[in-house]
Amino acid sequence: MEDFADINAMLELTPSREGISPVEKLLNEFEAHEAKEDRALEFYKKTLAHFPNPATRFVMQLILSDEEKHRAIIHAMAATLKSSLTWTNTPDTLETIGDVTALNGELRQVTDELIDLEKASIREYKDLAGDSSGYYHGLFKVLLDGMIRDSEKHLELLQFLRENL
Repeated sequence: MEDFADINAMLELTPSREGISPVEKLLNEFEAHEAKEDRALEFYKKTLAHFPNPATRFVMQLILSDEEKHRAIIHAMAATLKSSLTWTNTPDTLETIGDVTALNGELRQVTDELIDLEKASIREYKDLAGDSSGYYHGLFKVLLDGMIRDSEKHLELLQFLRENL
């Protein structure tokens, strides 16, 4: 029985003073944040409908798209934790990526090519951001800086995939 106590501690399943394990607490926090994301999405959608200016609508739509991605990410993380806690495997979890051993070499090559593409994009976006910094009250620079951050995120995700394929 002592072995199970060690496993529970290792997996952070030992109840805390509040009566729930740290992983259950994290799941509750993810689910609460997911509900907040849902409310934020509705607010953005309602707000977007009231902006007649095309540039303002465009910027708000970019934010809305990011918020939709954030909600999907939080949902996937919550679903993964819930799946682990309930010993189920639903399609919307991040637990398993299936058997990729047969494709491993090809995936690595494609991943390396995509990493090179993202690095080149970052260099190009930085050049464009510098060249267009004064255009449209700095909007072009803000948009390109966001694209740089997105590409840096893509690079980090691709490197994660390469290391964990």
